[in-house]
Parts: sequence; C-alpha cells; structure tokens
Amino acid sequence: QENQRVVASIFVNPKQFGPDEDFSRYPRTFAADQRLCKRAGADVIYHPDPEQVYPEGFATSVEVAGLTEPLDGRFRPGHFRGVTTVVLKLLNVVRPTTAYFGEKDYQQLAVIRRMAADLDLGVSIQGCPTVREPDGLALSSRNVYLSPAQRQAAPALYEALRLGARLAREGATPKALLARAVKSLLKAIPDLRVDYFELVDADTLQIAETSAGRLRLLAAVRLGKTRLIDNVPVC
Repeated sequence: QENQRVVASIFVNPKQFGPDEDFSRYPRTFAADQRLCKRAGADVIYHPDPEQVYPEGFATSVEVAGLTEPLDGRFRPGHFRGVTTVVLKLLNVVRPTTAYFGEKDYQQLAVIRRMAADLDLGVSIQGCPTVREPDGLALSSRNVYLSPAQRQAAPALYEALRLGARLAREGATPKALLARAVKSLLKAIPDLRVDYFELVDADTLQIAETSAGRLRLLAAVRLGKTRLIDNVPVC
C-alpha cells in the first residue's frame, strides 16, 4: 500500500547457515509462497539459484561489527556475515526505495539498519511487527519441525517475554525480571533449553543495566531440536 511496485525476495541463503544447522532440510515451499505473494499484491518475486547469487570465484563478504557479536552472534558464528552479504546483494539488484524486514528477527533488523546507514545505501529500512498465531507463537518456517506436544507448549515463550516486559515497565530490575520470566518459561516447558533471554537497549543491543529507556526483551530457546527466537518491545 505504501509503494507503486513491490518485489518479494525468496531465497534460502546457504551463507547464513552453520555447518551443523538445518540448511539441507530447511522448509522450501515456493509454490505456496508464490500464492501468498500474489494474494498480497507483490509485482515481482526474486527467487535466484545459489549459483546466481554466489557465482564461481565469489570472494566478498560484509561484516558489521558490534551489533553482530552478542545474542544470536554468540551461538551462530558467521550467521550475520551471511545475512549482510546477501541483503547487500539483494538491495543492489533491486535498488528499492524502502526495504521491509520483520521484527521477529530483531537483531537482524538492527544489523541491516546499521549496514544501510554506514554504507550510504540510500534505502529506508522499515521494521514490520511480528506476525503471530492466535495463541501468540511467532510465525516461522521452523515451526513445522515442532511435534504436536511441542507446538502446544511453544507459546509459553511469548508469554514469558510479555511477563518480563510487564515487570520492566513496572520498574523491576533486569536481574529480577529475567529470573522470574525464565522461571515461568521453564515451568511451562520443562525440557526446553535457553540459549539467551536478555533485556537490551533497542538500538545498540547492549545489555540493559536498568529497566529505563527504549528497551527490547529478546530470547532464543531450543525446544527439542527446534530453535525458536522471539522478542517484544518494553517501552
């Protein structure tokens, strides 16, 4: 609705998957994606082969320091290098006035904004609110990995984030609100493993020392073999 022409990118990027991650089995549903894009009003789908994006001899990568090191950067080395490299290529191919990225991958959004500003790309990077199932679970391609029991338990992540955000708004210290939110999550899902659950500055992603300012609560957890990420604004 904000643009005369819309290009949708559909590309499973090999450079943002680690050697032990799920690149080979990552859901690829191009026919269904095509129907969704048509229904939403996209004019063009950019759906290249990996060989088109990374031809023989490709040797360049883009690195954003600082923002890529905490949170997911600790658990997925090289991930954001793959993200920034492919996004820069996408932006150079399409030359959009505005590019839209979901807030579910909030760290990714912050990294891309930094890259676009630092490299004077002349494109406005807009964040889109996370789309959720009726029970609160953030939409993700990886949700198909969840067993029925895991799928029933998974919305507890969003509930724990909402609890932490409410406690922050009420003035609880970061340590206290994180402890209570994580405890509520683990109580709801006993076999869950937490990668991180952090209250951070919404712009710099640095760990928040107090519950004041523009903050974001971010989490990544593993439910069985499925890794889920989510986040909520605090204020």
